[in-house]
Amino acid sequence: MKEVKNPKKPWIYYYMIVLIVILCLNLIFEPFISGHSAKEVSYNTFMNMMAARDVGQVSLEVNQIIFTDKDGQNIYKTGKIDDPDLVKNLYNSGAEFSSEIVKETSPIMNLLLGWVVPILIFFALGQVMSKKMASKMGGMNTMQFGMGKSNAKIYVKSTAGITFNDVAGEDEAKEILSEIVDYLHNPDKYTEIGASMPTGALLVGPPGTGKTLLAKAVAGEANVPFFSISGSEFVEMFVGMGAAKVRDLFKQANEKAPCIVFIDEIDAIGKKRNGQIGGNDEREQTLNQLLTEMDGFDGSKGVVILAATNQPDALDPALLRPGRFDRRVPVELPDLQGRIDILKVHAKKIRVADDVDYAAVAKAAAGASGAELANIVNEAALRAVRDGRKFATQADMEESVEVVIAGYQKKNRVLSNKEKLIVAYHEVGHALVAAKQTESAPVHKITIIPRTSGALGYTMQVEEGEHFLMTKEELENKIATYTGGRVAEELIFNQVTTGASNDIEQATKLAKAMITRFGMSDDFGMVAMETVSNQYLGGDTSMSCSLETQTKIDEKVRELVQAQHDKAYNILKENMDKLHELAKFLYEKETITGEEFMQILEA
Repeated sequence: MKEVKNPKKPWIYYYMIVLIVILCLNLIFEPFISGHSAKEVSYNTFMNMMAARDVGQVSLEVNQIIFTDKDGQNIYKTGKIDDPDLVKNLYNSGAEFSSEIVKETSPIMNLLLGWVVPILIFFALGQVMSKKMASKMGGMNTMQFGMGKSNAKIYVKSTAGITFNDVAGEDEAKEILSEIVDYLHNPDKYTEIGASMPTGALLVGPPGTGKTLLAKAVAGEANVPFFSISGSEFVEMFVGMGAAKVRDLFKQANEKAPCIVFIDEIDAIGKKRNGQIGGNDEREQTLNQLLTEMDGFDGSKGVVILAATNQPDALDPALLRPGRFDRRVPVELPDLQGRIDILKVHAKKIRVADDVDYAAVAKAAAGASGAELANIVNEAALRAVRDGRKFATQADMEESVEVVIAGYQKKNRVLSNKEKLIVAYHEVGHALVAAKQTESAPVHKITIIPRTSGALGYTMQVEEGEHFLMTKEELENKIATYTGGRVAEELIFNQVTTGASNDIEQATKLAKAMITRFGMSDDFGMVAMETVSNQYLGGDTSMSCSLETQTKIDEKVRELVQAQHDKAYNILKENMDKLHELAKFLYEKETITGEEFMQILEA
């Protein structure tokens, strides 16, 4: 999409025009007001003309002599010399004495040129500019300062415009939005049967999934103007300015119909109204104006309102009712095939080797959004440049996945031999517990190279296929895998370290979810005692049970984690030889693949 901007001239531009006009007026009218200017001659010339009786009128001033010829056509001036006979000689030559040879500007004319004319010009210029700005911004007096005009960016389709071909991994969303494109192309097909297009469509999903990109693709497919504005741009410190911007935005949209209006992060102005005193009155006024404009919108003109948010639960119900944003388009995290397609789309922008396996990269990047996948491809290209290659390889792609997940390798952090050995046993403990359980993802890679995220090492597990449901056994095995690192430390070194802090946090969170949300506890049954809010922004939880019940839940969580800890302890104790062999191999190589791990384990 190509943004179209109207060039704005600065105020100094208009002041320079006024200054030039005033100077031109002075140059034009000065000769007529001040008369002819005097020509300077030598005193000898003056004496010769006086002797020839060719001096007409003469004015004797303090420092100079101004005189005319006999005909009075030309005016001359010369310096004054101390001559006591000068007056007598002039009288004898027939010259007439006068004090008004050169006309001076009258005080009235000085006032007109110095004050009245410039003030009139500035006043006229101010009137023209204020009318022009008021007409553009809805005729409000305050809009002379640009506060009531919407800041929407206007895009038109360019030769390299964004279309649905540039969006991958969101086939369901594209299918829903393609109906809007068809309506903008063929509105008669819908009006003939009496159908009306939804006034607005709300794109909801986690950050980085491509909501804004989808909105631009709709405009690119429809080949219509695209207004883009953020919800926060409506909020002003002056009361009423947000509502004025909403009016101006919809006025512009009506003028350029058919078109698409996209409001990003609409939750900035569309949150639920609570009616409490001391709330954000300006935001509520802006929301009320938006509701009014959408109510009175003429859908037959071909104006479609799209909006995006990460917090659909926080939006006002009046905004989501039929007739306003009555179509909800989920833009979720891509599945395996979607990740493969997204990687291929972004890989077209860089040079890649022919043998790159996008499926393997997509499996390793499970749970990544479209923006993160784009970052993975870009990181691969940057790594290839750093290594002096002309194209990105499979190794670059796989390393980029680890960069996005765990950060860059921290080469300046050198572990002591003892710490390095502890980390090696810790990571092998995770991998060995995972491998010895039936319902667990295969080990893909083990490393003890520190990362910028703070991790001293990590074990990567990659599912063979797409996984949407998890059984109780799989969740328990996952908790056991989390505890494997700490168990290895206890078995080998008879002490524990801080390295298991993140493992403990993840295991506790998963065990608590099994009891409070998934109904996997015999003591509480199918009762939800915890609710999740902001599912697209981290999923904050809040307990909805009594304090006594919370105490029992804490006990059950501890029992569940301890049970899986004991299971991991038994697994590692039974495979102590393999634990030592794998840890020694990892200590020496620092990084081993899943294939190398399984070869040693099965040997």
